[in-house]
Amino acid sequence: MPLILTSGPAVEPVTLAEAKAHLRVDGTAEDTLIASLIVTSRLHVEAAAGLALVTQSWSWHLDAWPPGRAVEFPLRPIQSIAAVRLYDESSGATTLDPVTYFLDGTAAPPRLVRHGALPWPRPGRIANGIEVAFTAGYGPAAADVPAPIRQAILLLVAHWYEHRSPLEQGAQPVPLPAMVTELLAPYRAVRL
Repeated sequence: MPLILTSGPAVEPVTLAEAKAHLRVDGTAEDTLIASLIVTSRLHVEAAAGLALVTQSWSWHLDAWPPGRAVEFPLRPIQSIAAVRLYDESSGATTLDPVTYFLDGTAAPPRLVRHGALPWPRPGRIANGIEVAFTAGYGPAAADVPAPIRQAILLLVAHWYEHRSPLEQGAQPVPLPAMVTELLAPYRAVRL
């Protein structure tokens, strides 16, 4: 089930100025490093919590529909579904009519649900025969991201800024601050 980023976020959840203020850095000599730490921290938080923070577009491919009428998304929150496509053996695509499905964005996790009693149509291609194109994230602006998540990103930026030496083989890495885990706990996907 490949998940492919088709359009990344236009902004980061934390600005360079915010990160520099948090780090108490005044000059511009390390702006490139701090900007890369912001991106790395966002990616770490998104992967750890199964989130998309700032609006981004994704393409999700499935081999077959799961049993039942609902398909759970691997990311959250989901803003909208751009298209659901089925591929045949020659890679020709058929786009499903949007009236045949809907987004249940309030579910945890969010899900794509088939309207009516009919089953999902079968794809003609064995591998990656289904594509769901969707938009995920809390919103287009950094301020749309919940404050605890933004604070966790700042803490990660500070942690990696302070611990940037390479590790010697056999050395123990410096653990991430426990506060990062605590700040992200309410936003992690819970699987039973």
